[in-house]
Amino acid sequence: MKYKMKSAAAAAALALCAGGVHATDLTIVSWGGAYTASQQKAYHDPYMAANPGVKIVNDDSAAEGLAKLRAQVESGKVTWDIVDMVAADAIVACDEGLLEQVDPDSWLAAAPDGTPASKDFFAGTLTIGGTNCFIPQIVYSTTFGYRTDAFKGRQPSTIADVFDLKTFPGKRGLEKKPIANLEWALIADGVPGKDVYKALSTPAGVDRAFAKLDTIKDQVIWWTKGAQPPQLLADGEVAISSAYNGRLFSAIVEKKQPIAMLWDWQAFDLDGWVVPKGVKDLKAVKKYLRYATDTQRLADQAKYISYGPARYSSAPRVGKHADLGIDMKPHMPTSPENAKTILIFDYVWWADHRAELDERFNAWLAK
Repeated sequence: MKYKMKSAAAAAALALCAGGVHATDLTIVSWGGAYTASQQKAYHDPYMAANPGVKIVNDDSAAEGLAKLRAQVESGKVTWDIVDMVAADAIVACDEGLLEQVDPDSWLAAAPDGTPASKDFFAGTLTIGGTNCFIPQIVYSTTFGYRTDAFKGRQPSTIADVFDLKTFPGKRGLEKKPIANLEWALIADGVPGKDVYKALSTPAGVDRAFAKLDTIKDQVIWWTKGAQPPQLLADGEVAISSAYNGRLFSAIVEKKQPIAMLWDWQAFDLDGWVVPKGVKDLKAVKKYLRYATDTQRLADQAKYISYGPARYSSAPRVGKHADLGIDMKPHMPTSPENAKTILIFDYVWWADHRAELDERFNAWLAK
């Protein structure tokens, strides 16, 4: 009996080796909540089903991704395999040498018609800020949601209404960083959207933005994770809050919360994958990324959350919500009805100014 058991174990081991299968854990860092759930359904679960030797472990630390990544790489103790990161932070991380360089056409799958990945991802997104460390997944926006039962009569409809505590009283939710908040403050104060970064490039413009934020500062609840603002709205802790559009979609459409979208001057942004420098198994990482960023997988994510895929070949494949059966196209930030006024986020400008404005913002918060 003992001999037979040993023989069976040996045979199993040989079969695994012959098939090229081995146990691999991939730690993938993302944002948690509805967003990670959409990745789990669109990417992780089908990948693990197709690759039984792989286990994907989620880490919801993306909000602190740049700082934690820097600490890991500088210490030589890299425990993360793939990190979900916004484009501006990816530029900084790439410039600091914290990330692996990406060769799109060898790492990533071509489109179904044979178009190479370097031509199929949205123009310029694979080389954002002159770097080549970023693989875009989605186009998303940070916009505003509001409680539909919080105001009598007129409902908020413009970015200026967010700053109007007299007409629209109640607490506000804002992300605890200067990005987007400074731009919105200037637009609400009368600066044309096209001139926002020109204004912020001057000391007077920065002062003006902080002065406008001062007008609502004592009514702000600051959030740091994407799952927080929909919960703040659902609990009635805030009347209006900035939030990622996909999180608001989940709260409104899936969870039937009394919340509505305020799309005025939504801030368009890119989110995607980066790979830490010195990752333990680059071959396994590349295999996963080739799968998770192909045309169909990026379109599949839009079945679960209202973010637009970052490949030209994926967009026509966006269809109905996997569970609700509703058409997802009208819920995308790129829908013409939703994109009447948009803030085109300047990744390079923020990469150049992030450190100084983070310092100014944190000092302002402490006052």
